[in-house]
Amino acid sequence: MVQKMRSGRFLPVVAVTIASFAFSAGALACANDSSPGPDRDQAGSGSAERAVDDAAASANLRTRRIARFDSPVEIKSAPGYPRLMFVVEQPGRIMVLRRGRKLARPFLDIRSKVQHGGERGLLSVAFPPDYRKSGRFYVYFTDHTGDIRIVEYRRRSAVRARQKPGRSVISIRHRTNSNHNGGSLNFLGNLLYFGTGDGGGGGDTDGNAQNLDSLLGKLIRIDPRASAGRPYSVPASNPFVGRDGRDEIFSYGLRNPYRWSFDTTSASQPRIAIGDVGQDEFEEINYLNLSRARGADFGWNNREGFRPYEGGGNNSLRPSLVLPHPPNCSVIGGLVVRDRTLPTLRGRYIFSDFCGGKILSFRPHLGRAGYRDTGIHLSGITSFGQSQKGAVYVTTLSGPVYRIRP
Repeated sequence: MVQKMRSGRFLPVVAVTIASFAFSAGALACANDSSPGPDRDQAGSGSAERAVDDAAASANLRTRRIARFDSPVEIKSAPGYPRLMFVVEQPGRIMVLRRGRKLARPFLDIRSKVQHGGERGLLSVAFPPDYRKSGRFYVYFTDHTGDIRIVEYRRRSAVRARQKPGRSVISIRHRTNSNHNGGSLNFLGNLLYFGTGDGGGGGDTDGNAQNLDSLLGKLIRIDPRASAGRPYSVPASNPFVGRDGRDEIFSYGLRNPYRWSFDTTSASQPRIAIGDVGQDEFEEINYLNLSRARGADFGWNNREGFRPYEGGGNNSLRPSLVLPHPPNCSVIGGLVVRDRTLPTLRGRYIFSDFCGGKILSFRPHLGRAGYRDTGIHLSGITSFGQSQKGAVYVTTLSGPVYRIRP
């Protein structure tokens, strides 16, 4: 069962039972089972037909179920702890995998603070580079008012957080609609980046994504450490410091960047890959140099995919690729694979769609991209994660977490 609005689509929806759940990852709508053929070209005019790149089709890939969780929406590793993986459960817990085995006790349990259901809940965790020494980490969730919260917690042991209340870093008002909450935290150096949705509803009727005085529909960059009596500081190099607009903004014009990641493995400079959930016709992936993303307008709500939206303008970045819906409904951004045991995927960016369910990949490069099917299909994918040794994991909303194996 998937919930749908007349004017927009929703994100992960966690239901009371596994058999009855909906997801609205920036936009979940009903989809049919038709799928375009794999040999079509993706036209520059904005056609959402498939493109095939220069690599041979992936072969001999499989998935192995690792464990089952309560509506898992993310899996992350932590610097200094190569044998651990941390699984974020949407209702408000972070669980631990140690050497591939699920531990019974949660690392963190903040269910009493989290409003979950639909697209709301505990959505992300991030560990800074000095995590082993500092013990501090950050979570992204929606509270009981619907507002987006980022809170700092501390580690007590390798597999347990301190029970003391966390320190609030930032709160972003998000009370009108329950959908489009964004949901990814990632560090690059000591700076914390996170993507926020446009405030929900459909079509961004409040105009948040293009409004530089709003933190909704943005990629935000801050230093989350307390400084000079303030809960966080803003890098002086942020593009709107000293100009009109909020200093925290790094990029704008996003609809619902539910899952995105950095690519620091194969590029001469850091790159970013953003899966931005679409409105009525297209899901999009934006892959570009981080320097190009600084101050950039990704187009929403003037544009959806390659096409103007409601007569909007064209002065914005174009996506690297788009997916049509149906059969897709909510793109799930992924990561660049490092696992040496996966030669057909190593060095490629993998991603999926919540409704489409196919794991797709493309060779990371700047400009328009073609993609191919890996041959793996899983229902209700919510995120991809990678261990420090490169093992690739996939979370699914119904409970199972998988590892991709040769």
